[in-house]
Amino acid sequence: MAVMTERRFVELVEAVRSHAMRLGIFTGTAGHEPKKAPGHELFLAVWAQRIEPLPQRSGLASTAGLVTLIVRIFQGFIAQPEDGIDPRVMQAVNALFLAYSGDFDLGGRVAEVDLLGQYSPGGLFAQAGYLSQDGKNYRVMTITLPLVINDLWSQNP
Repeated sequence: MAVMTERRFVELVEAVRSHAMRLGIFTGTAGHEPKKAPGHELFLAVWAQRIEPLPQRSGLASTAGLVTLIVRIFQGFIAQPEDGIDPRVMQAVNALFLAYSGDFDLGGRVAEVDLLGQYSPGGLFAQAGYLSQDGKNYRVMTITLPLVINDLWSQNP
């Protein structure tokens, strides 16, 4: 039984970052919520949002879990042309959704990406917004990435 360790959580975040970097559209990525403003080009950050048991997939020996990551795309708000900001960010979301759909188990690291919300409210989705950080303004898309992991915790009497 493969119980989650700190190393496996790190590998999970790195797998999500790797998907993004392979696309070749991001100038950089981070495995945490940025404490300082990223540059003005397309940037991506990944961090943990929620971890919970999944009774529907659990048994008597182990508990499956839902690990929800946040994947945030940042685009500087001063980019030109202004009419190109949203389409650029939306295309980045589309490329990531295609990557998650095509590598449904993140290289065997998870049982599945809960694309359609079988175990999570809403499944995979993105929400647009704006963010101001360190005096810089960004157009952001925040992706909620729900990951189903079997045998997340062992159950011992």
